[in-house]
Amino acid sequence: MNNYQAPLRDMRFVIHELVGSSPICALPAYADCDAGLIDAVLEEAGRFAGDILSPLNPVGDRDGARWQTGADGKGEVRTAAGFADAYRHFAEGGWMALPCPPEFDGQGLPRLLAVAVSEMWKSANLSFSHVVTLTHGAIEALLIAGSDAMKATWLPKLVSGEWTGTMNITEPQAGSDLAAINCKAVPQADGSYRISGQKIFITYGDHDMAANIVHLVLARTPDAPPGVKGLSLFIVPKFILDADGKQGEHNDVYCTSIEHKLGVHGSPTTTLVHGDHGGSTGYLIGELGRGLEIMFVMMNSARLSVGTEGLGVAQRAWQLASEYAKERVQGTDVTQKGGKSVAIVRHPDVRRMLMTQRAHTEAIRALAYSVAALQDIAHQSDDAEARAAAHRRVELLTPVLKGWSTESAVELTSLAIQVFGGMGFVEETGISQYMRDARITPIYEGTTAIQAADLAGRKLTRDRGAVLATLLADMRADQAALAGAGDANLTDIATRLAAGLDDLHAASETLITRMGSNPAAALVVAEPFLKLAGTVIGGWLMAKAAKVAHDAIAAGSSDPFYREKLASAQFYASHILPKSAGLRITVESDNSLLLGLPDEAF
Repeated sequence: MNNYQAPLRDMRFVIHELVGSSPICALPAYADCDAGLIDAVLEEAGRFAGDILSPLNPVGDRDGARWQTGADGKGEVRTAAGFADAYRHFAEGGWMALPCPPEFDGQGLPRLLAVAVSEMWKSANLSFSHVVTLTHGAIEALLIAGSDAMKATWLPKLVSGEWTGTMNITEPQAGSDLAAINCKAVPQADGSYRISGQKIFITYGDHDMAANIVHLVLARTPDAPPGVKGLSLFIVPKFILDADGKQGEHNDVYCTSIEHKLGVHGSPTTTLVHGDHGGSTGYLIGELGRGLEIMFVMMNSARLSVGTEGLGVAQRAWQLASEYAKERVQGTDVTQKGGKSVAIVRHPDVRRMLMTQRAHTEAIRALAYSVAALQDIAHQSDDAEARAAAHRRVELLTPVLKGWSTESAVELTSLAIQVFGGMGFVEETGISQYMRDARITPIYEGTTAIQAADLAGRKLTRDRGAVLATLLADMRADQAALAGAGDANLTDIATRLAAGLDDLHAASETLITRMGSNPAAALVVAEPFLKLAGTVIGGWLMAKAAKVAHDAIAAGSSDPFYREKLASAQFYASHILPKSAGLRITVESDNSLLLGLPDEAF
């Protein structure tokens, strides 16, 4: 198996030509950023991902992280061989700091660039990338809610990567039902809190890659009200800092076990016990009772990152399937009688499977990068109206990206195994790891059903679909421009896109009405609606990409990339986008019989 090769040409196309790096680099915070810097960072990240992280991916899958008893008699985690050294190089290279604010020693580069770099980490080694995702989430939560003193203490070393972060939410009795969290936080005379309780499914809750681990823990104080309004958020470091900010004694938080999982074996999923020996020391972030509100900052950051995970894993699986199809000789060319044996890439169905993977992945990339650019505008534009509009669209698209990308990754990695045939089902080729790794992505940081309920129950109904209506208007304007371009291929794409836009509009009207009259009936079809939205929005972005490619060719470009982009856009329009019609039928269906069945029927 060859090492990962970053798809730099397509990344640059989406960043510079489809989304547009110029308006992003023109934002006040990014005055020192330009296309040349973006390309240089992409190239260097691609080398690190391919040369350092990719070779460790099968090692992490094969050997995994392991739990052991430490010198103090308590549990600790050791990562797979090479992970700690790779992380040291990662931190020294400044990669953790790339999107972080300069005032805390970050590089302050655009999120549009950061998401492309993140895609590389996730393609090359998804298990390794988890420590980056959680640390960035902790950084964002502290930026939003931490006091000045807290920021000064914790952020510089999180930004540098010297320390890493975690998100401590889930408990044995409290998975998605956060109201059931009962981890306790008892106030102390010195202003700190004593934390006690058990947290499970904590990614990188313990490891040997960084000097300290900064846990962000949801807990409730003794007099807190029941439910989510009683939850507060606390910093609980693995090692307590002394008065000078230096690492001191081990806090009373220990890893008692790690999970044995279907995939992402290199990423330790831990059980942490706080307070078995008197209580771990924690420090309140923000105000009491606002823990969940702050944690959602971290969760939304993680959801966008997991959406990029779907992209990264799908990209790598397609890359491997493509390489195999060009090397594996089997059968003869059906277009020639009595022809010689050919590589399977010549077989029509294999070409269909490969192009399905390619076109679908390209659409996901276009959506992920578009959301990142909107984040840049929402955070950095000096136009208040532009910031607000971008923020509303990011909120709408976050569950779509997370849900559609990850569900697609499961399908696309399965399709990659199909290209390998029987060899894909055995571990020797390595392709099976990507399907196993992909399977967690529609589950953690909010399942697809949770993303769909968020889209239907919050993002659509709170404004009666107003934000979606503005997006639909933009998509229809681009569709009209495509239809009027005077090219038969673009006209065909535009026609199919128009049908998809009609499906999305009609389905959204149905869903909004049902959320008002019969929420249960709406939630039955919320997930198909999310997939419909992703499919159509992906089709719109691929149509825009086709127009850019067409214009480049018309201007005299001989770069074969543009013709390939036209081909993948046409394929998406004819093979993937038409699924919107079936999804619309599903959303509009009457599910009263389903809802009326007794529980015993299931």
